[in-house]
Amino acid sequence: MPIARAQTMSAYKEAYKNSIENPEEFWFEEGKRLRWSKPYSVARDCSYAPNNHHIQWFADGELNVSDNCLDRHLDNLAHKTAIIWEGDNPTESKSISFGELHQQVSKFGNVLKSLGIIKGDRVVLYLPMIIEAAIVMLACTRIGAVHSIVFGGFSPAALASRIQDSQAKLVITSNVSRRGGKAIPLKDNVDQALSLPGTDSVKNVITIQRTQEKTTLQEKDVWYHDLMAAAESDCPAEPMNAEDPLFILYTSGSTGKPKGVLHTTGGYLLHANMTFEHIFAIESDSVFWCTADIGWITGHSYVIYGVLSNGCTTVMFEGVPTYPQADRFWQVIDKYNVTHFYTAPTAIRSLIRAGDEHLRTSSRDSLKVLGSVGEPIDPASWRWFHKLVGKGRCPVVDTWWQTETGGILITPLAETTPLKPGSATFPFYGIEPAIVDSNGQEIENEGSGNLIIKQAWPGQARSLYKDHIRFLETYFSTYKESYYTGDGCYRDGDGYYWITGRVDDVINVSGHRIDTAEIEAVLNDHPSVVESAVVGFPHDIKGQGIYAYVILDPQVNTVVTASDLNTWVRQRIGVIASLDKVHFTANLPKTRSGKVMRRILRKLAGGETDNLGDISTLLDPTVIEDLKKEIQ
Repeated sequence: MPIARAQTMSAYKEAYKNSIENPEEFWFEEGKRLRWSKPYSVARDCSYAPNNHHIQWFADGELNVSDNCLDRHLDNLAHKTAIIWEGDNPTESKSISFGELHQQVSKFGNVLKSLGIIKGDRVVLYLPMIIEAAIVMLACTRIGAVHSIVFGGFSPAALASRIQDSQAKLVITSNVSRRGGKAIPLKDNVDQALSLPGTDSVKNVITIQRTQEKTTLQEKDVWYHDLMAAAESDCPAEPMNAEDPLFILYTSGSTGKPKGVLHTTGGYLLHANMTFEHIFAIESDSVFWCTADIGWITGHSYVIYGVLSNGCTTVMFEGVPTYPQADRFWQVIDKYNVTHFYTAPTAIRSLIRAGDEHLRTSSRDSLKVLGSVGEPIDPASWRWFHKLVGKGRCPVVDTWWQTETGGILITPLAETTPLKPGSATFPFYGIEPAIVDSNGQEIENEGSGNLIIKQAWPGQARSLYKDHIRFLETYFSTYKESYYTGDGCYRDGDGYYWITGRVDDVINVSGHRIDTAEIEAVLNDHPSVVESAVVGFPHDIKGQGIYAYVILDPQVNTVVTASDLNTWVRQRIGVIASLDKVHFTANLPKTRSGKVMRRILRKLAGGETDNLGDISTLLDPTVIEDLKKEIQ
């Protein structure tokens, strides 16, 4: 049988040890948490060996994600609230029960079938945080379609690139998205995206009418409400092999081309389901609010799949933390008696800056557990979150994981783990982390280095869509037979893990990973830009900001400003890639082989001008002095 929640550290350590030493037996029992239409006979078949790399979990079993999130709860929880929706405007809210959600998902499953969508087809979702987004996601899983959600803040060009790569047959969007009192024209963005080359795979666009704003329909367009009105509500869940693709989620890539992280059905769902219940100490009456957008992996795992598969009530929030006032989060917690609140350090820091007085308009007495996700949380923000938001009585579950991991890997257990502000504490069951130096030598006991994960786990990505070689090169070539996270880590004398941030060229902006190469590729495409180099730098609110060093073409007479370049990047990637600082310069520090020394640029961007390390390999050391003067 699956293990019970650990109530003591000794119980956690015993269960953790068993999960590492006997992974096949451990995961075979944990797989029973889900409902299978065809039981599996083997839980784990994984190898990281270079010439025999394969990751398979429950490979001969069959199940359906929608069935596990909805149908299995209907006998006992049909009338229980599945989703509470809170609109951008505080006057807009509604809820839907598990029974009602099951009916809506079944109807939309038939809508998908009526448009010719079959098992394995890719469907792109470009949606705001509305209940229909959950309906569409679950309907895709019900019939075996592979969904690819694109964050609504991405530009038409970024949306088009994801459509092109996935060769999606269908796009589902909304006429607008409401955010901070403003209307964002999602449907217009889709129209622009589909006017770009390589998007001919899209046969239809379904538009959800979020508001009454006038909307122009194109030849491929159909209204969501018209299709739903004509749809039948009987749609049996399609049996899916555990290793069938579930979704593609695009994240920044080091080549400048986003990479489509591919997650499969059985292992991913088990990992989301199990981590949710164990880490957050979920009870039958819990109301869980994760503030993430469904366009990110956190929204997949801990707004929808992990929550609903446990029969728990989830809150979907369309708005922003400070609209219409900076007490919005706390008002929503009181309004719905939220018991578990899971948000990003960026949001916490912005609310700290807004002032403690905004906490006085709410009681927050319903809270039992707080959580942090997206980036390392600094100890000062952790203490504010714990002491003021949770009134010193709610444990803070500081979680570390990635898009590629599918679910949480290093974390406290809310009921059990002694906490240290800023530390992600200990690994979850079945996760075997190690800290290694640049030569791959493992650092025993206390020390800092690169974080790797030795053993396979059920929720990890299986590949990059249509690019398995790149998958192997990115995650499994740096260190022998281990998953390379790209993050630095410190383990203290008590065995606690402290994530120190990215060690590659990925920067973490407000919890969202963006590769510098992607931004540089866009900047370098500007007609006035000769070359650029992008680095991260410390930012009080975002954690890391985007600092762009830019060399302009002297042959181009057009005047180009920082604002011009920022607009250029936002139009091609999205607001998430907004440039915080643009530094115009004549030269970049390069080695004799022509490589830009980003290590130096990062230090300069962070205000460090004296201790720049070894610069003996620079082709022209005087460039450093020029950059210092320009910064001053």
